[in-house]
Amino acid sequence: MGEDLITNRKAMRDYQILETYEAGLVLCGSEVKSLRAGQGNLTEAFARIEKNEAWLYQLDIQPYKQANIFNHEPKAVRRLLLHRREIRKLFSLISIKGRTLVALKMYWKNRRLKVLLGVGVGKNVRDKRQDLKKAVAKREIDQALKQARRK
Repeated sequence: MGEDLITNRKAMRDYQILETYEAGLVLCGSEVKSLRAGQGNLTEAFARIEKNEAWLYQLDIQPYKQANIFNHEPKAVRRLLLHRREIRKLFSLISIKGRTLVALKMYWKNRRLKVLLGVGVGKNVRDKRQDLKKAVAKREIDQALKQARRK
């Protein structure tokens, strides 16, 4: 993977990710320029499979200032580029109740924009608390090891 352009940290907190898939994204020129300028938001983005095609919803790309009348809609539905067998597999995975397809991050790979999609199951409050406890315990262990090395 290349350099991360946009990361959806909220998705990792709210969902337990079972599998990940890499997909291309169909964009117009002003959208690409706006993303290069850092004007994208992936926080609410999710994908759906409709009529054997994958679509990305709620990806917020702000209008490019120099594009004048040829600008794009900020929250337009964008097509994802996946192989047919990947689309079928994703459809079978998300057709199970409680699963969703969430956009995790966007990055450049070989001069092309890619989206990392994750098949996720929503976490409940108990799961989030356990994750928080694990993070606190890991932080304390790391601090103790760091202090032990100093002495």
